[in-house]
Amino acid sequence: MKADFTNLPFRPADILLPQGCDYDKWAVVACDQYTSQPEYWQRVEERVGRAPSALRLILPESSLDGPQVEMDIMDINATMARYVREGRFKTLPGALIYVERTLDNGKVRRGLVGMADLKDYDYEPGSDALIRATEGVVMPRIPPRVAVRKNAPIELPHAMLLTDDPGRTVIEPLAAQTASMELLYDFDLMERGGHLKGWRLGEAQLAQVAGALSALAQPAAFNARYGTERQPVMLFAVGDGNHSLATAKECYERQKRLNPPEKWDSLPARFTLCELVNLHDDSLGFEPIHRVVFHTEPDALLDALIRAFPGARRGAGSVEDGLSLRYVSAGGEGVITLPRSAAQLPVGALQGFLDDYLMSHKGRVDYIHGEAVAREFAARPGNLAFLLPPMDKRELFPTVIHEGALPRKTFSMGEPHDKRFYLEARKIR
Repeated sequence: MKADFTNLPFRPADILLPQGCDYDKWAVVACDQYTSQPEYWQRVEERVGRAPSALRLILPESSLDGPQVEMDIMDINATMARYVREGRFKTLPGALIYVERTLDNGKVRRGLVGMADLKDYDYEPGSDALIRATEGVVMPRIPPRVAVRKNAPIELPHAMLLTDDPGRTVIEPLAAQTASMELLYDFDLMERGGHLKGWRLGEAQLAQVAGALSALAQPAAFNARYGTERQPVMLFAVGDGNHSLATAKECYERQKRLNPPEKWDSLPARFTLCELVNLHDDSLGFEPIHRVVFHTEPDALLDALIRAFPGARRGAGSVEDGLSLRYVSAGGEGVITLPRSAAQLPVGALQGFLDDYLMSHKGRVDYIHGEAVAREFAARPGNLAFLLPPMDKRELFPTVIHEGALPRKTFSMGEPHDKRFYLEARKIR
């Protein structure tokens, strides 16, 4: 049976794999990690040295505000073009890649690398698209990312889409079929990244995946699953890379403005490479993303937080009392309890307050993975960390379907070293 992905928002792609290089130096972690830890990226720089690497094709977000960012972007695009010209990549036409990532903790995360159709993706609030954002997109964060992508000849993905497949019908059956698939790579990742293996799907596996996704996309099955009536199907949620997908969407819209409508569907920019993962994968845990405010006055900020929410107070309360926010600074730690009416989630109330407060007070906020790192920053004078609770991953799809996108940076799929590493690429021009 021939695979039919015609009406699906995820499908095979012409995937580029690097060749003639050491994969353990080529593959580097997503660019939006370790933004306040430049020493991480310095270690990666030293490890890679002069070897061909995806490090030369990305711009770590810690460098987005750097003094030479425009020159950095030009160098990245020139290196992309040179790698393509030199035959650095081999092309796998019409491919899906089944991947097994053995994480640093020993658990195995399974996924599928293919491309998402940006016609079926929308990050606007209240979207009813097949692919929906899980967090609010901060529009000022899009232009610098567009600057990196708009003239790039290729893309390297760190976005991960989630499918709600409790029956494990799409990805998991492939694990028993690897003997009949072509092994493409098998190597260790740097910096506690674990181990990565990837196989190219054959025709039988492609048809199997298309059939399973089509079944999940049936409106009747969707509405039965979530207790809704005649609701538009949400097949995928963006797990990692919300702003990456929003940037790809914006670049596609720009390309559409430069081309007649009859060419829109055939534009390479219509699609973006990503990895599909099952929300129910045993390795997949949701970790909180903490907030650290740098170069501020912690006591003044905490006092302003209490004033911003009538009824807020210092000290912990019960779940029924309100929303608890744990904080840490060089002066100590404690809890502020906000009234339950402040927001659905503690992160929603906190993020809105910080956005307003930092418009008129000194300081900057960063989003930190891992409580130990957040506490390390908080121990320095002038810094204040808010330690947020984790979110139950089972709440994700129902919350987005019924209430829309979550506050930005509500959750993280694993620790920073568990994030997707850049390996595969795709031509977008």
